[in-house]
Amino acid sequence: MFIKYQPNPQNKKTDDCVIRALTKALGVDWDTASIYAIVQQIRDSDIYVKNYVWGNLLLRNGFTKHHLPDTCPDCYTIKDFCEDNKMGMYVLGTGDHVVTVVDGDYYDSFDSGEMIPIVYYRKEA
Repeated sequence: MFIKYQPNPQNKKTDDCVIRALTKALGVDWDTASIYAIVQQIRDSDIYVKNYVWGNLLLRNGFTKHHLPDTCPDCYTIKDFCEDNKMGMYVLGTGDHVVTVVDGDYYDSFDSGEMIPIVYYRKEA
């Protein structure tokens, strides 16, 4: 189920999906998630919006990486992923968007449920 989530401290509608996802996944506020992302950006010498950079940050914080097929016409959507994963914390990447899933609900500033994830990170207990 989609749950509207906008942790931006000024409620700005901006291209901050990585930061939004990190706030939920890491349990931190928007400013802290931004700092974590920038530090990882420096470590990887690349911008934090790159999938592997925010992915490396999640790996450093107890997540494991998994790939999903992105073939259509049987596309596997974010909504489908949520239906199949009713327990746990996940961060999904579509290639140009990032969203966090918690116990089958996806948290985003808009309903991204029809997007096709190609990678996900699962928080290990």
